[in-house]
Amino acid sequence: MKVLNTAKHLFFEPILALRWRYAPLLLIYFAYGAQALTTVALTFWEKENLNIGAEQIILITAWLTFPWTIKMIFGQCVDHFPILGSRRKNYVYLGALLMALGYVMLYGIAKEAAWMTWIGSNFAQYLAANLVAIFGFVIQDVTADAMSTEVAERNGKTESEIQAELTKIQILGRLALMLSSTLVAGIGGYLASVMTYENIFLVALIIPLISIAGAALVKLKTPEGVGKFDPVILGGGVAFAAFSLVMAFQNLTYSQEIVFGVSLLLLSGLLWRILKDQAPEKVRLIVMTLTAIFIFRMVPSTGPGFTWFAIDELGFNEMFLGSLQQISALTALALLWFGTSFIANQPVRLILICLVLAETFISIPEIALYYGWHETLGLSAQTVALWDTAAEGPLTHISMIPMLAIIAYYAPAGNRATWFAVAASLMNLALTAKQLGVKYLYQIYPVERASENTTANYDLLGNILLSKMAIGFVLPLLAIVVLLYALPKNQSK
Repeated sequence: MKVLNTAKHLFFEPILALRWRYAPLLLIYFAYGAQALTTVALTFWEKENLNIGAEQIILITAWLTFPWTIKMIFGQCVDHFPILGSRRKNYVYLGALLMALGYVMLYGIAKEAAWMTWIGSNFAQYLAANLVAIFGFVIQDVTADAMSTEVAERNGKTESEIQAELTKIQILGRLALMLSSTLVAGIGGYLASVMTYENIFLVALIIPLISIAGAALVKLKTPEGVGKFDPVILGGGVAFAAFSLVMAFQNLTYSQEIVFGVSLLLLSGLLWRILKDQAPEKVRLIVMTLTAIFIFRMVPSTGPGFTWFAIDELGFNEMFLGSLQQISALTALALLWFGTSFIANQPVRLILICLVLAETFISIPEIALYYGWHETLGLSAQTVALWDTAAEGPLTHISMIPMLAIIAYYAPAGNRATWFAVAASLMNLALTAKQLGVKYLYQIYPVERASENTTANYDLLGNILLSKMAIGFVLPLLAIVVLLYALPKNQSK
């Protein structure tokens, strides 16, 4: 009976934690996860139709992290500048409008429409369309982050009860995101195999409608108070945004590195400004935890090379890649669903060390596929890829939970969006560092995909895979040991 009750508790805990007032922010996260609907189509479109090289695609990916690093601008707007009297709902609508515009622009590029050519080359058009859509997602994300700290019931509750509810809200947000990713991943692979790319982008217009539904159908709670407007944060964010955009189109050799360095200095300064009135032990806890997670998230990935290798050499098609995405999302969803209590109650250092070891372990199947070890073992490439994907799926989402829970708990009333945005922007800047690492690996070990004009050359891909595994093990493990060793055990949770 005890085992049965435990099983019921594990299965129904996320459901029992739901509240109707959570619906708007959960639907925003659901819409964000649903953007995976176009992932497979974009992968094949980039490879087969767009006249864009590997380094340009990596460059686009890096610049698409830029809007996430200036979330503090939108945080100040959401906190202090209502749109037609609303500091929440109308920002959700604005984000949805930009998302829809971005998908329409992608449709125009795929159709080779004349009204898109004024932007310039395929590279400029593709970058512009993706940036517009990403800005929409960022605005909605900032708004949802602020709401995630406001929907918790604080009246008449102890600090531990408030912290527990905020943690559950963050877990529910991850679950909503992963649930939508699971639902659309397989659909995206199927659509990519039976529909034209331009029609898939039109189908994607349903994504902004999901977030609109949440804001329209549920009466949002009026945010309590208005915090002190900080012109330094807004002015610094605007100046940095202008600087980054100018750098993006200057085609300088080290423009990405310059933007990354300036971003890191700016965001670190803003975080310090926000934390200056907090207790020293609280500042130490937040800074050391965010630093460890930053280093974990900046470890370079394998980049597009392995996906190209899987398509050209292993024969993976649209349907199978879509299935891999679905399996990745499903395993992440299952682990977070049934492991919410365990994950929420473990020390941050233990969670991150486990993630580093897991990340290293799951690098082995990709290396095995490249060197053909699966053939020696009598396994198909698809089988190895399935196991690899199932193991890798939960890692990114789990690494976010400690960060989000800490940020949500310490968010000050009246400035919740700004607080959340600055800390999250710093964490997203780690993804820019990740892309820079990928770029350096591909410069050291060039890889060529198969196309109409070029022959595939994956001779150096193995070096990239091995380098990625080594960096992913040594760098974050050292950071975790050094940075979190000094924390008392009661502060490492």
